[in-house]
Amino acid sequence: MLSFSKYLKILLVGLLLSLILSIIILSYVPPVSRDALTHHLAVPKLYLKHGGIYEMPDLKCSYYPMNLDLLYFIPLYFGNDIIPKFIHFSFALLTAWLIFSYLKKRVDTCYALFGVLLFLSLPVIIKLSITVYVDLGLYYFSTASLVCLFKWIEKEFKIKYLIFSAIWCGLALGTKYNGLIVLFLLTLFVPFIYLRSIQNKTKRQGRAIGYSAVFMIVSLLVFSPWMIKNYVWTSNPIYPLYDSLFNPKKVIPITIKAPDTDSSDSTNNVSNDVKKPKGRWGHFAVRKIVYGEKWWETAVIPVRVFFQGKDDNPKFFDGRLNPLLFILPFFAFIRLKKNIPILRTEKKILVMFSVLFLFFVFFQTDMRIRWIGPIIPPLVILSALGLNEIITAINKRCSETVAKILKGCVIVFITFLVSLNAFYIIGLFKIVDPMSYISGRVGRDEYIEKYRPEYAVINYANHNIPDNAKIMCTFLGTRSYYIDREVVFSYGLASKAVIQKDSSKKILNDLKKRKITHLLIRYDLFNKWSDDNYSNKEKEIIRQFFKNHVKLLYSKNEHGLYRLKNHKVANSLFP
Repeated sequence: MLSFSKYLKILLVGLLLSLILSIIILSYVPPVSRDALTHHLAVPKLYLKHGGIYEMPDLKCSYYPMNLDLLYFIPLYFGNDIIPKFIHFSFALLTAWLIFSYLKKRVDTCYALFGVLLFLSLPVIIKLSITVYVDLGLYYFSTASLVCLFKWIEKEFKIKYLIFSAIWCGLALGTKYNGLIVLFLLTLFVPFIYLRSIQNKTKRQGRAIGYSAVFMIVSLLVFSPWMIKNYVWTSNPIYPLYDSLFNPKKVIPITIKAPDTDSSDSTNNVSNDVKKPKGRWGHFAVRKIVYGEKWWETAVIPVRVFFQGKDDNPKFFDGRLNPLLFILPFFAFIRLKKNIPILRTEKKILVMFSVLFLFFVFFQTDMRIRWIGPIIPPLVILSALGLNEIITAINKRCSETVAKILKGCVIVFITFLVSLNAFYIIGLFKIVDPMSYISGRVGRDEYIEKYRPEYAVINYANHNIPDNAKIMCTFLGTRSYYIDREVVFSYGLASKAVIQKDSSKKILNDLKKRKITHLLIRYDLFNKWSDDNYSNKEKEIIRQFFKNHVKLLYSKNEHGLYRLKNHKVANSLFP
C-alpha cells in the first residue's frame, strides 16, 4: 500500500503536468502583448530585415541588453513568432529545476515539488510564461548566481564556484537592466559572507575585497559586449540609464540685462513672461495625486504587492503574486538555531537578498511585480522551508492526534491559497481564448485583430501600399512588429510651430520633408489630443489638411490609413 508521502508526490506531479500543459495551450496563439510588439520581437525583426545589428536612435529599447532576444532570432528567421513564447517559458522551467534541486537536497522531494508547483503556478509567472518577454531569463540567471554562491560557501570558498556565480550574474545583466541590482547586492554580499565564515577576520579583509572584485569584474566582462555596443553608439555603456551622468548637457548661461527705462511695468512684464519649469513627478507623488493613495497605503506597498496585485493595472503593480510568499518565509526562521550552519547562512542570504531588492525597487521607481521578480525564487524556497519548519514543529511539540488536526488545518490553508492560482489560470483561459485559434475557428489575422484593433489597418497597409512607403503612426504606441513598412511614431500630426503657420499646406510640406508617404491614425486619441492642445483656429487648419491633402485608403476599429495627396475627403476631421 502506498504511503501518504507517495500519494502526495503523485498528486503534486499530476498537478505540475496539468499546469505545464495549460501554459503550453495558453502560449499557442500569436503574440499580442505590448512589449513583444514594441521590443522583444520588433527589434529582432528589424535586425533580421537589415541583415545585422544596427543603431536605431528612435527606439530606446534597442539599446537594452538582449541575451534572450538573440534567441528569438532563430524562430523569427523561419517565420515563427509563437516559439519565442516557449523559449521564454523554458527559463521558468529551468528556474523551477533550480528550486527543486535545492529543496530536495536541503529538505526532501515533497517540499521540492511543492516549491516547484508554487513557483510555476504564481499568476505573474504564468502570465510571463505565455508572453514574449525576457523577465524569466533574468529570474533564472539571478537564481543560478545565488545557488552557485551557496556552492562557493559550501565548498569552502573555492574560487571556481565564485566565478560560476559571477558568470550567471553577468548573464542576468545581459538579459535586463534590473540585473544591475543583482550585481550590486551580490557584490556586497561576497565579502560579508566570507568574513562571517572565517576565524581571523582582520587578516582576511584583503582577500574578502579581492573576492568581491573578482565577482564584479567577471560579471561585467560577461556583460561587456552590450556595454561596448552602447558606449560606441552613445558614450553611455548602460544607455538610456543615467545618461545625464555619462553625457552631461552643456548649460548655456543666461544674461539678463537691466531695462532701459525705469518703468514700473518692467518688473511685472518680466515676471509674467518667466515661468517656473514644471518638474517631473516622482512615483510617490503619482500615487498620491493620480491614484489618490494615502501616505500609509504607499508606505506598505512592500506588503501590499503580495496581496493586491492586478494584471494591466499600474495602481496594483501590473501583476499578481500569492500571499503565501509573504506568510510562509517567516516560519523558515522559527527553529533557525537548530538548522545546520550552511542552511542558516543560506536562509539569511535569501531573505537579505529579497528584502533589499524589494526596497531598492520600491524607493527607486513605481512598483511593478515584474521588476521585483528576482526575489520570487528565493521567496519560494523560503516558503517551502517555512512549511517544513511548521510541520516539523507540530510533529515535535504535539501529540499524534493534535498533530494530525493541526497539519490538516495547515494543508487546508495552503490548499486554499494555492487554489487562488488555479482560479487565475481559469480566468486567463477566458481572456486569451486559445482554443478558438488552436481549433481553427478563428484565423491568425482575426485573432490578432481581436486584441490589437489597429491590426486590420496594418494588415491592409502591408498588402496594398508600396514597399518603399513610410508611414507615420500617430497614437499607436511603438507597436511596430506587425508593420512591414518603414514607420515613425508620433503624438500629434505636426509640431505646434508648423501648425501655427496658418496653412494646411505647411503641414503637408513638413511631412514630405520627413519623407512621410502615409499616415496611420488612431481616431479617438488623436481627436482628444487635438481638443486638449490646439485652439479652434489650429484645429481648423488640421481639418483643411485632411480635407485637401490626404486620401483615406482604409478605416476600421477606430483606426485609419491615409495617403498624402491632394484628394478631397469628408469635410470633417475623420469620417
